[in-house]
Amino acid sequence: MTDHILEVRNLRKSFGALLASNNLSFSVRRGDVHALIGPNGAGKTTLVNQISGFIRPDSGSILFEKTDIVAMPAHRRAAMGLGRSFQITSIFDHLTVAENLTLAILAHSGHTFRFWRHCLRIPLVQQTLPSTLERVDLDHRANLPARHLSHGEKKQLEVGMALAGNPKLLILDEPMAGMGPGGTVEMSKLIRKLKTTMTILLVEHDMAAVFALADRITVLVYGTAIANGTPDEIRTDPEVRSAYLGEEG
Repeated sequence: MTDHILEVRNLRKSFGALLASNNLSFSVRRGDVHALIGPNGAGKTTLVNQISGFIRPDSGSILFEKTDIVAMPAHRRAAMGLGRSFQITSIFDHLTVAENLTLAILAHSGHTFRFWRHCLRIPLVQQTLPSTLERVDLDHRANLPARHLSHGEKKQLEVGMALAGNPKLLILDEPMAGMGPGGTVEMSKLIRKLKTTMTILLVEHDMAAVFALADRITVLVYGTAIANGTPDEIRTDPEVRSAYLGEEG
């Protein structure tokens, strides 16, 4: 029996006359990189916001680790092991890389932040920070203000902040947006490394990266999953080629 860490069943969400999720169903297998692709307006962001708890669906269910989380607030989903990075970076430019990660570590632990000056000396931070820096290849940048990072490094830092909660499922929302070839290569390496310890739901427009990284792919068009399968199956699917990849036949 296939072990699915995430199951989306018959999800519906409308905004007035716009049906953003239309009886949408798909599953993510534990240990996979599962890519979510589709043209602009396909409903990818709405779907990710429903999975992570920022939007409540009109109907349907979302099972994470066999538990229906559809009514849970975002912070409870995070506590269960659902992490997310965002399309637009949300780091603090005036803080160092280490300080940004420290904020994320303490936020996930429920810290009150009343004693910020001493946060870097808190045992939890001292235990967690070095490994988190290493996981996203920023250990050599720990004391650098985040504003001095390259665009790609800022994306790595945001992934590190999501990793601070030790997620079982990590949602990466367009991690390669705005990157040049070098940044895309580095992010691809990072995703491959993270895959050894967690499941990843990847929302991405870079098709070369998607087909190189994904174990399975779900294709959305107008809020509907028109195809689910391996990269080879998706690449040769006539409906996908016509609706999304821009090919005939």
